[in-house]
Amino acid sequence: MNLKDIKHKLFPIFKIISITLITSSIGLELWNIQTSITNSQLPNILTPALIIAHVALSAHFIEGIIAAYYAPSRNQTSIKYATYTFFVGIFGLLELFDNDEEKGLKEKG
Repeated sequence: MNLKDIKHKLFPIFKIISITLITSSIGLELWNIQTSITNSQLPNILTPALIIAHVALSAHFIEGIIAAYYAPSRNQTSIKYATYTFFVGIFGLLELFDNDEEKGLKEKG
């Protein structure tokens, strides 16, 4: 198996996992906000998960901004691709730049 085969088989699985985890992170953040408003607390066991959720949401947000910036130069809609990249993470950016490289190779060859 070469790298291209692995990428085509594993990326969809990683994207589904990423979408599930980032959606769960959003839910955890909303739960944290709700507990702050109602003066209650999250269970202490969720504190590490909340820290990981903060980091993941921040990283995905930055990736979404990068995707929104570069999407027009790759003939993609900024907001659409930024949202997609926010949910799938680095895989969205890899697709954005990989599609451009493949087009360049096809034009040369």
